[in-house]
Amino acid sequence: MAKVQDENPKPGLSKGKKTGLAAAAFLAVIALAAVGFKLSAPERLSNYAKGTLATMKTPGHAGQVPPVQFMDADGKLMTIDDLKGQVVVMNLWATWCGPCKVEMPTLGNLQAHYPDKSGLLVAAVSVDKNDDLNLAKAEIAANAPLTLFRDPGYKLAFSLKPRAEGFPTTLIIDRQGRERARMSGPADWNAPEVRALLDRLLRES
Repeated sequence: MAKVQDENPKPGLSKGKKTGLAAAAFLAVIALAAVGFKLSAPERLSNYAKGTLATMKTPGHAGQVPPVQFMDADGKLMTIDDLKGQVVVMNLWATWCGPCKVEMPTLGNLQAHYPDKSGLLVAAVSVDKNDDLNLAKAEIAANAPLTLFRDPGYKLAFSLKPRAEGFPTTLIIDRQGRERARMSGPADWNAPEVRALLDRLLRES
């Protein structure tokens, strides 16, 4: 006797369809992971390379600044790790460097625009020799509220990847101690495009 076929069979999936759905689900997980990676990676700041920052370099990979020792104004040894938690504009300069001295007042104005509790530090790192310490101190004093930092042996300047091409060289470093942008040569650090870039970094956690 032939069995009566159910006019409303229970829905089901063939083996081929199940395999296809499993593959689609796997690809969806991969896609979501890729999106998450992009969102968690630091944003490239190339959109801010305009105006006075037109020649600014923004690396595709934000690398940590080497933990090379330099000094504060009192001669205390420190590394970039001591400045983590702040957005740092690290300017490598010298008193014998004409363009460095030209841009120095704009760095002072930049620091004045961001008070102590803003989370931004302009670190003016002099590469002058110890014999010229008084000259470096005088230059910083003339451009308050800047604070003097020192790298008389060029250790920090030469350890950068790529190393500093000359002076001034300015690094834009995020709260995690990562180099996000670099400017070789002078700039007007009081310009609106500079503040826009820094405000963007200050909004990052």
